[in-house]
Amino acid sequence: MTTELERLRYPIGTFDHTGDISETQRKAWIEEVAALPAGLRGAVTGLSPEQLDTPYRDGGWTVRQVVHHVADSHMNSFVRFKLALTEEHPTIRPYYEERWAELPDSLDTPVELSLTLLDALHERWVKLLSRMSAAEYARGFRHPSSGEDIRLDYNLGSYAWHGKHHLAHITELAKRSGWN
Repeated sequence: MTTELERLRYPIGTFDHTGDISETQRKAWIEEVAALPAGLRGAVTGLSPEQLDTPYRDGGWTVRQVVHHVADSHMNSFVRFKLALTEEHPTIRPYYEERWAELPDSLDTPVELSLTLLDALHERWVKLLSRMSAAEYARGFRHPSSGEDIRLDYNLGSYAWHGKHHLAHITELAKRSGWN
C-alpha cells in the first residue's frame, strides 16, 4: 500500500526498467527528454514568487529549488554521457543534490535562468542522444556511491523519468493548491 508521503514524493512512481532496451524505447525516451524544458516552463509560467517558494510537500524542496535541481542534475547527466562516450568505463563523480539545492543560486535565483539553461542543454543533449549508435548506448560508467555499472541506454530512461518525476511534483502541487 502506498502512503500519502510516497505519493507526494513519487507522483509517477519510481523508475523501473528491466531487460533489453529497444531502439523504439530509446526514441520514446529521447522525445521525453526533448519535451521536458517546454513542459517545465509551462508548469511554472505565471506562478508568483510565493508560489515558486512553496514546497511541493512538507519537508520537500520548493518549486524554485526543483527547477534549479533539474538543471543541475541534467547538466551532470549530460557530462556523464560525454565521459562514457569518450573514456573507457569511467567512474563518475557523484554530487550531493540536497546540498546543491541549499546553495544561494537554488534558493533565490529566478527560475528563468535554469529554464533557459535547460532549453539549450536539452537541445544539445537530444542532438547527441539522437545520433548515438546501439554500441554507444551499451557503453556506461561506474557510480562510486552505489558501485553500479550504469549503461547509457538505462541512464537515458532514468533521466526521461527524472524530468517527468519533477515536473509532476510541480503540476501536482499546482492542482492540490488550486493554482490552475
